Amino acid sequence: MKRRTMWTASVVALGAGIVLSGCGLPGDGGTAAVREVSDAADLSGVSAKVHGGTIVLGRPDAPHTVKVYEDPRCPYCKDFEQGGARALTGPVHEGKVKVEYTIASFLDARLGGSGSVNAANALRASVDAGEFPAFHAAVFANQPDDESQDVYTAAYLLKIADKVGGLRGPAFDRAVNDGRYTSWVAEAMKSFRDDGVQGTPTVRIDGEKAGGSEADLYREASFAGVLRAAGVS
Repeated sequence: MKRRTMWTASVVALGAGIVLSGCGLPGDGGTAAVREVSDAADLSGVSAKVHGGTIVLGRPDAPHTVKVYEDPRCPYCKDFEQGGARALTGPVHEGKVKVEYTIASFLDARLGGSGSVNAANALRASVDAGEFPAFHAAVFANQPDDESQDVYTAAYLLKIADKVGGLRGPAFDRAVNDGRYTSWVAEAMKSFRDDGVQGTPTVRIDGEKAGGSEADLYREASFAGVLRAAGVS
């Protein structure tokens, strides 16, 4: 069953597109090959803004809200990205749904290292650069096979950013290297706890836990059905 509590390890993630992740990543995270995200452009042009401890993707006045709770280091994020998350691309692009991401970083304490914090900081910086959807997809697509590998160093995150056109620049690079948004990362983690989320993946649609079985989160067609049952069409 693909669900674990916050005190073990788990995650859900949603992004603009999916490809294979890198294999055989070295421990330093700085020299690993980075894979292209071939369909990251699916949500190009969709705005993302920061609201408190969340990142909101899509039109603020969209009639439906999907809340997604994730930690960048958990492998189940990739499962969701390769499955159910793809069912959200169309509704977000069409303005029917906005997605509120709460990016947690509890796996650093569980597994050691600082990869979740580093990745969350870089994701926050990508909002300012106007490239959050593509970078979000690229971060999760390049997640290591082994969640215990602490590969999300600043150097590796910048290599990932090289694959997102228009993202690299002095402001973004400084924010990644200097941990500019570390305080926001802590705020996001507080939002995660304040929302009473004990385990991930957790997806809420218009304030209610996503219906169906947990397996539905990992299949595009099944999650599309969950969305339709919640009134998203």
